[in-house]
Amino acid sequence: MADIRPFAAFRPAPGMESAIAALPYDVYNRQEATEEAARNPDSFLNIDRAETGFGPEVDTYAPEVYQRASRVLREWIAQGKFRKDEAPCYYLYELTMNGRSQTGIVACASIDDYLNQVIKKHENTRADKEQDRICHVDTCDMQTGPIFLAYRSHEMLRETIRKGKEEGPACDFTSEDGIRHRVWVISEEDRVSHIREQLRKLNAVYIADGHHRCASAVKVGLKRREEHPEYTGEEEFNFFLSVLFPDEELYIMDYNRVVRDLNGYTEEALLEKIGESFEVEKAEQAPYHPDRKGRFGLFLNDTWYRLTARPHILSDDAVDGLDVSLLQNHLLGPVLGIQDPKTDKRIDFVGGIRGIEELERRVHTDMKAAFSMYPTSIGELFAVADAGRLMPPKSTWFEPKLRSGLFLHDLKEERQAERQTK
Repeated sequence: MADIRPFAAFRPAPGMESAIAALPYDVYNRQEATEEAARNPDSFLNIDRAETGFGPEVDTYAPEVYQRASRVLREWIAQGKFRKDEAPCYYLYELTMNGRSQTGIVACASIDDYLNQVIKKHENTRADKEQDRICHVDTCDMQTGPIFLAYRSHEMLRETIRKGKEEGPACDFTSEDGIRHRVWVISEEDRVSHIREQLRKLNAVYIADGHHRCASAVKVGLKRREEHPEYTGEEEFNFFLSVLFPDEELYIMDYNRVVRDLNGYTEEALLEKIGESFEVEKAEQAPYHPDRKGRFGLFLNDTWYRLTARPHILSDDAVDGLDVSLLQNHLLGPVLGIQDPKTDKRIDFVGGIRGIEELERRVHTDMKAAFSMYPTSIGELFAVADAGRLMPPKSTWFEPKLRSGLFLHDLKEERQAERQTK
């Protein structure tokens, strides 16, 4: 049973949503973040990536960076750029990209549900990347970037969301990348209680995106429990900012691979070696994007090939049967010598949002070959998480990306327990 609670969010003042809302902090490198923050002084990147306010001589993870993030955040609140809702609410957050929409429930999830694996993960996290967000959340006393959660859709929640969107939204804007964002506020006590009871019926919730943000939020909560041994469990630090989407609305794009060299093979020898595990054919259409699971595209020497996994390498295992695993275990590893894709500098990853043409561009510039992938499905993600297993790195690319700065979760106050349904 999931404990998904309402909360009183800090939200941008009316009319400021489009200026403040920013893509997640980890979408940008430092130079890109600095340029974007300079272009738009109201961008939430000025808080999420506070190193943008310093020169390159200041380390990205220096203490003064997090102190600046906290200071700017409090200044913006004092200036009225953010306003806090008076009572705990649920929020509906709709994103529309290329004519298709997905609507999530913005709420706070329990760190205990994460620890007890009611909230399930499918990726490992890196301690250094966790530490950055731990410092950011702990210094700011605020969770600023929502964790993207998914659940198995059911009719009652679907109808509740539909009814919640019948009235006009609290904000409605289209970001520069063409994605429309709309927010509704559910504040009436009876409706809040109704949603809370429906969310209680979820037996499992899945991290779709934001594993590092989630792990960091949990560790901040555990740290504060140690600092406050008299904690009741109702304090805000026991919960983390989330948006929960039904699986049927989610869109996972391909996450493609490019490699720097052929590991000593000639092109002819490489194709022959690949043929031991994959049927190799020249693609009838170029560029080639796989049309089903078990197929891959290979761009080599200005030619697209279609690779189809031979029956003997297929697997019903939740992890070994993934396309990303088939490619890694039967081609990238044994043929190209890329044993650890997390650390090997000879491989890079290209999100599907960049288009298949980006693979050709990389091969024409700094890479030797590219592999186009068929997207991992949300069902495959659920199966891996349910089995308590982990996906290979860079298995999923979700679009559209949730914006940071639209909802902030304040950690300092105790929950207004009288508004909660026990």
